[in-house]
Amino acid sequence: MRDLMPQPPATLLPDDEGAAALDAGQDPAAVAAAHPTSSAAWAALAQRALAGGETVTAYAFARTGYHRGLDQLRKSGWKGHGPVPWSHKPNRGFLRSLNALSLAAAEIGEADEAARCAQFVRDCDPAAADALSSE
Repeated sequence: MRDLMPQPPATLLPDDEGAAALDAGQDPAAVAAAHPTSSAAWAALAQRALAGGETVTAYAFARTGYHRGLDQLRKSGWKGHGPVPWSHKPNRGFLRSLNALSLAAAEIGEADEAARCAQFVRDCDPAAADALSSE
């Protein structure tokens, strides 16, 4: 059955200087300090904290990256729903932050938030959920 409701256009975030610095091998903490609006930097910090067993720290970093990403999405015209494609590299910091928030929430027993965030990733782009589950 074809969906007859118009879908909002995909939201494409602008280039993220923090992501470029991470790609150049800079330390995520230094990148977050230099580029505090970079979701990619906060996501990298969250992922590192999760890997180190620092769940509460990971949760805080992921929540920061998530909120920075929401701010950027809204500035880019996002109205609270619609695609945020994984294929657009600048979107990945937000999507990684959201995924890390889901993982950290699950680890601290926030099952509802973990499920909500996991579904949000999938709603943004199923390809993001697939890619992040294999990282």
